[in-house]
Amino acid sequence: MSDAGPRGLRRGRNETEEERADRLWAELLQELRVAQTGVQILFAFLLTVVFQPRFADLSTTDRNIYVVTVVVGAATVGSLVGPVSFHRLVTGRRLKPQTVMWASRLTLLGLVLLLGTMALALLLILRLALDSSLALWLVGGLVAWFVLCWFVLPVWARHAGAGKN
Repeated sequence: MSDAGPRGLRRGRNETEEERADRLWAELLQELRVAQTGVQILFAFLLTVVFQPRFADLSTTDRNIYVVTVVVGAATVGSLVGPVSFHRLVTGRRLKPQTVMWASRLTLLGLVLLLGTMALALLLILRLALDSSLALWLVGGLVAWFVLCWFVLPVWARHAGAGKN
């Protein structure tokens, strides 16, 4: 079923495809501002850990967790900054709907990578503060919470609202 109505306007809003793309882009930028700030703070923290005196005392496992966390964190930054670069490189080429689509995909990928970065950072910190098995349980619970808040609830709301159009 098409959302397009007469004269190419979409149902629910009186906007053209270009106007809709502009609105969606503005909304996506607001979402990215929130995500980018948190990711940049987390990544900056991760970069400083290696320079702390206690880093030399970490076990091989903890050092490996740290390295993977930094790499996944860097990938997260790349994915969440990617939409800005994408937009800048295609601006003026009448590709706004495609830009919104690709930027949305990069943002979703960034959120998945952020989930991984958060899980790994929590695992590293909690392994140092607690018993390893308790740390795993706590991280597992927090990952479940993030998945519920970030993915399950929005997908559920999307599914529940699909029949109301």
